[in-house]
Amino acid sequence: MPYVRDSFWSGRQFTSLEHMQAEALVWVREIAGGRQCRPLGGAAPLTVFDAVEAPALLPLPDKPFVLARWSTATVGPDIHVKIGRTLYSVPWKLIGRPVDVRSTATMVQVFHEGQLVKTHAALEQGKRTDKADYPPEKIAFQMKTPLWCRTQASEVGDRCREVVDQLLEINALYRLRAAQGVLGLREYSDTRLEAACAKALTVGDPSYHTIKGILIAGTETDPEPETGDAGAAAFLHGPEGLFPADIPTQTLGALREDQGHDDAEETVR
Repeated sequence: MPYVRDSFWSGRQFTSLEHMQAEALVWVREIAGGRQCRPLGGAAPLTVFDAVEAPALLPLPDKPFVLARWSTATVGPDIHVKIGRTLYSVPWKLIGRPVDVRSTATMVQVFHEGQLVKTHAALEQGKRTDKADYPPEKIAFQMKTPLWCRTQASEVGDRCREVVDQLLEINALYRLRAAQGVLGLREYSDTRLEAACAKALTVGDPSYHTIKGILIAGTETDPEPETGDAGAAAFLHGPEGLFPADIPTQTLGALREDQGHDDAEETVR
C-alpha cells in the first residue's frame, strides 16, 4: 500500500472515477507490473501473473457478493429470537439454546452448531412466525380455529353447536381451548356428546368439565328428577308441604299449639 500511495496516487489528479480506473490499468501494466520485485526473486509481477496466476483464476460468480451481518441470540420460550427490531421463529427443540444468525437485506438465516436450521425473509420490524416451528400440540391448537370448532360442532348436532357458540361468544381465543376440548369428547360418539351437551344446557352449566363429567358417569340420557313443586320454594306451600304425608294429624295440631304457646309468651315479654 505505501508503494501504491507513493507511486500511483502521489502527484496525480483525476477528473472522474472512470479516469482514475483507466490510469490505474496503465500504471499496473507499464510501471508496477514491470518492476523487479524482491519477494518474487527479482521477477516482474506482471510476468509471474501471466505465467502462474492467470491460468488458476476462476470466473466471477453469477451473483454479486452480498454483505451480511452475523450475530448471536438465544431462542426464547416462545420459540423466537430477536434480531434487531424483529422476532423470528426457530424450531421449538432449540428453546433455550444459543444460535448464530446471518442477516442480509433480504434474508435471515439461523444456524445451530454450524447447521442451518431456519431461513426467513427479512423484515424490518415486527414478527415472523412459522407455525411448523411450534410443538405438535401447539400446531394443533393454532390450526383448530373458532371457525373450525363451529363447523365441527355443527356436525355433532344443534346442542353441541350451541355450547361451542356460547364458549366462543366472548374472548374466543382465550376460551378456544375449552371449545376444542368439548369437540375432543367426540371420542365418546357424536350421539352421546350431543345428549351430554343438551343436558349441560338444561342444568345451566355448558362447560367442558360438566359435559365430560356427564359422559364419564354415563348420565347423558337419564331423565331429570321431578321435584313436584315446579321449582317453587317449600315455604310457599304452607306447613303441610314441609312434612311427609304420613305424619299423624294430631302431631301437626300439637305443633300448632306449641307455636301458639310460644307466641303468647313472646307477647307477654
